[in-house]
Amino acid sequence: MKFVLAPDSFKESMSAKSVAKAMERGIKKVMPDAECIHVPMADGGEGTVQSLIDATEGILYEIDVKGPLLNTVKAEFAILGDGKTAVIEMASASGIQLVKKEERNPLYTTTYGTGQLIKAALDKGATNIVIGIGGSATNDGGAGMVQALGARLLDKDFNELPYGGGHLINLKNIDLKGLDPRLKYVTVEVACDVNNPLIGPKGASYIFGPQKGATKDMVEALDNSLTHYANIIKSLLNKDIAKVAGSGAAGGLGAGLMAFLDARLVKGVDLVIKHTCLEEKMEGADYVFTGEGSIDDQTIFGKTPVGVSKTALKHNIPVVAFAGKVCCEEPQKLYKEGITAIIGIVPGIVTLKEALENGEENIERASENVVRLIKGL
Repeated sequence: MKFVLAPDSFKESMSAKSVAKAMERGIKKVMPDAECIHVPMADGGEGTVQSLIDATEGILYEIDVKGPLLNTVKAEFAILGDGKTAVIEMASASGIQLVKKEERNPLYTTTYGTGQLIKAALDKGATNIVIGIGGSATNDGGAGMVQALGARLLDKDFNELPYGGGHLINLKNIDLKGLDPRLKYVTVEVACDVNNPLIGPKGASYIFGPQKGATKDMVEALDNSLTHYANIIKSLLNKDIAKVAGSGAAGGLGAGLMAFLDARLVKGVDLVIKHTCLEEKMEGADYVFTGEGSIDDQTIFGKTPVGVSKTALKHNIPVVAFAGKVCCEEPQKLYKEGITAIIGIVPGIVTLKEALENGEENIERASENVVRLIKGL
C-alpha cells in the first residue's frame, strides 16, 4: 500500500517532518512493506519555511537584517530544491516577537528587514518568491520593505521619509528609479489568510494595530497615514490597493507587495500544496494521513488538514486526520471537504506538558491502530 503523509507541525511538540516520521513508524509496525511518501506541510504561517525545505530538500540561509526598530537581528530565508524558489517568513525579520512589549509602537516599526530578505533571495538567483506575512510588528504598508529594495518615498521637500507608518502622512512623491531591476523578472506570491482591507474600520490599523502597541489615537493616526499612502499610490502608480481583500495583512505589507512588486495574494496552504507538489505525490496513493495540533471549528478556514483533504478528494483518496486536540462542534463540515476520519492521538487524561512531550509516541501509536483497522478490512 502507498501512504502519503502530509501533516502540519504540532505546535510546541513536533515539526511536520517529525510527525511524518512517527506516522511511518506506526504504519510499518503493521505493514513493513508499505510505501510512505513524506510531504511535510504548513499553512503559510510559522513553520512554512522549514516544511518546504524538508519537502523539497531546500537550503536555509541566515543573514543579519534590520529589525522592526532598526536594531540588527538574524533572519532566515530558504531556497527550495528547484534552486529558483525562495521562501520568506516576514516575521523572521519584522515580527512582533522581535520587539519587547514595552517597546512596541507601530508608528515607528518598519518592514525594512523584510525587504532585505527579498534582496538576499534575489542575490541567490531566485525567480519566484513566496512570502508568508503573518505575525508582524509593523503598520507601515510595506513602505520599509520597498525602501530596502531601492525605492525612495519622499516628502514635499523631496526628503526621504523616516521609517514607520506614522510618517506616511507626509508622503508626496515616489521615486522608483532605484528599485532593484531584478524584480521585473520575479514572480511574488504572498501567503495571506486574512481578508482585511488596508484602511477603514476593518483595516490594518483598527483590527491589528492595538495588538502591536497602538493606542486609540495611534490607530486613528495610522489609518489616516495609510489612507494618504494609498491615495498617493493610486495617483502616481495607478494602483488602487486600499480596499483589496488581504491588503491589510501584516500592517499593510500585503498592499505594499501588490503595489510595488505586483504580488499575488494566495491562501497559504494552497501555496504549500503547490510548491511541495503534493497532488502529484498523491498519484496512486491508497491513503493520505494528515493532521495538526488542534482540529477545531477554525480548521475549515484554510488550515492544513482541509487543504490536504480537498486535494485528496479530487482523486477519491481516503484521508485520516490526526490531532492532539479534537474539538469540532460540526465535524460533518470537515467530512464534506474530504476528511474520512478524525483521530485524537492523546491516550487518556494527561497534562498538557505530557501531551506535548509524548507527541511522537502518541502519533506513532495512533497511526499503528488506524493501519491495523485498514489491514483488517
